[in-house]
Amino acid sequence: MFFVEILETEGLGNRSYLAGGATTAVVIDPPRDVDRVLAAAAGRGVRIGCVVETHVHNDYITGGLELSRLTGARYLVPAAARVSFDRVPVADYDSFTVDTGLCLRALATPGHTPHHTSYVLVEDGREVAAFTGGSLLIGTVGRPDLVEPRLTEQLARAQHASAHRLAGELHDDVRVLPTHGFGSFCSSSQAEGDATTIGKERTRNDALTQDVDSFVAQMLAGLEDVPAYYAHMGPVNAGGPAPVDLAPPEVADAEEIAERLAAGEWVVDLRSRTAFSQGHVAGTFNFEAEGRLATYLAWLIPWGRPVTLLAGSAEQLAGAQRELVRVGIERPAAAATGEPSSWLRAGEDLRSFPRADFAALKQARERGEDVVVLDVRRDSERADAYVRGSVHIPIHELRERTGEVPAGVVWVHCAGGMRAAIAASLLDAEGRDVVAVDDGFDAARSAGLTVTANS
Repeated sequence: MFFVEILETEGLGNRSYLAGGATTAVVIDPPRDVDRVLAAAAGRGVRIGCVVETHVHNDYITGGLELSRLTGARYLVPAAARVSFDRVPVADYDSFTVDTGLCLRALATPGHTPHHTSYVLVEDGREVAAFTGGSLLIGTVGRPDLVEPRLTEQLARAQHASAHRLAGELHDDVRVLPTHGFGSFCSSSQAEGDATTIGKERTRNDALTQDVDSFVAQMLAGLEDVPAYYAHMGPVNAGGPAPVDLAPPEVADAEEIAERLAAGEWVVDLRSRTAFSQGHVAGTFNFEAEGRLATYLAWLIPWGRPVTLLAGSAEQLAGAQRELVRVGIERPAAAATGEPSSWLRAGEDLRSFPRADFAALKQARERGEDVVVLDVRRDSERADAYVRGSVHIPIHELRERTGEVPAGVVWVHCAGGMRAAIAASLLDAEGRDVVAVDDGFDAARSAGLTVTANS
């Protein structure tokens, strides 16, 4: 009897898989921190015989090469992928033994990338699961615009054809197990649900219910901005990522923190947005460890800029360090843990700013206060509805556009509070008076604010 174990990487919205039989397993699209995979295999009592990539990833650094080196497993990579390391090149319909009565069959499914390959798990001659990477996702497909702008429409058409190939060659009961679609920006839209099959996708996936021209037009019209750090992931993966180093970083005292801030380095406070707003070192930025730390920090930070991490505990620091290596932020320049007062030099004071809800924003406007409402959501979110009179600068553009924020007290909001906290800290570091709106956007209308809904 085969098994499939899901390895979630929630901060990036991805999944990896460990699948196998009684003694041997295969790993599909492994995360960079391979100790998680090794622990899962040990827990199952299986040997890793194959490590598989569906494509050269653009949204995270793979642990495939390192996992293969550590275990001696065959490293299967699509033959057309241009990589600079030794691997087993995979072609369409190639088959690989996993365990007794269990094999993996390759199906070329270009679209997310030109070389994208899905893998079908076959038990005793019957297909039981399809590892679809960035091809057929849950209710959607992987986006086609991460390789080269000139190829985007061509790849979108390939996505449609690949989805139809999977649906045409596999029976309805086959489980669909994608890598992307659980919050990853590699998905063309948010996945619908947590599990699916080929049969379910036939009835609800636009790639399988729409003609190719309608599908392509809809997909191209809905593509979001690409996180800036994606430009660095593909080349690292193609070149062969180095092993990770998760040893604790050097400890920074208050003097060093101040010096790093003065040098223009990034000092990132990982504590909750509530704790940060109540007291923080001037000039530091707030990226919550419990939020989507890797995605947003890697997106906003100038690539290669040294980063120092401030955490409430050693555990919080270690968790953040693990998340960041997954997107190529290899090692913090330094770190400190504890209370923010210990990160200050003698004679310095902590900064703070208020948090509020949309009802408080409504009241401030009614009192005639000098209020600037800043919406840092994505364009697609803004297109659905927005607070009348608000200024719109997406969070990933704010660092370059702070000069466009009008004078006054800036009430910054997003959809739920996390991105607003980041934005508030960016503006606070520039000396602006800010209020972080820590509230769900749906509350804006019920608070009595005029919300313009676009049809």
